[in-house]
Amino acid sequence: MTFYQNPEASGGLDGSEDEIARLLEEIPLLYKAKAFAESINDPAYFSRLGEPLDERELKLARAYLDGLGFPEADPASLADWSDAVAAAETLDRDPIAWEAEEMLRTGLVDQVLERLDQQALEAALALIASKIGDAARDGAEASAALDDVYDETVINAAAGGLVQAANGAALVILAEAEDDQPTHPFLARWRLYVRGRWPVGVAGSTYNIL
Repeated sequence: MTFYQNPEASGGLDGSEDEIARLLEEIPLLYKAKAFAESINDPAYFSRLGEPLDERELKLARAYLDGLGFPEADPASLADWSDAVAAAETLDRDPIAWEAEEMLRTGLVDQVLERLDQQALEAALALIASKIGDAARDGAEASAALDDVYDETVINAAAGGLVQAANGAALVILAEAEDDQPTHPFLARWRLYVRGRWPVGVAGSTYNIL
């Protein structure tokens, strides 16, 4: 019996000290990604829509706006799903905030790739997407039904926003920036979702939150 293994048959790993060290460095981050994925199946999503924004939510909204580069904008609470529909339609005509988010996202990805390889990053984000997808859809559908809203486009927009927020929060965690001060805007937005809100987005000088 032999315990020798051909390096060419070991999945492409050369067994070098550098390769082993790289993999060991990635393990803690992948555990953090797994822990985050296991924490996001929260039944409270979309559970506090239309309520006045409390002090904590106002601070999170401020962190999002300031971090995104909109210090002149202010958070505003929407009353119901019909208001959210109107606000979401405005976003299509005002892509400035989306462009600012994409710049932040690109920067986070670059930071993460200093810690993980591309394959590990993709696997971590795929795991998180698989965990949040059904919870986002179920939460949006249940909340919309309470207001007699059954428009698939609207429900998809709400669920899609939550999935995107989870992705952004995961990037912050993988970039090891979750404890940074001030709070990263992606983490601030995620925490608004966790508190049961739908942060629809920035339009003009207003951050619309249902």
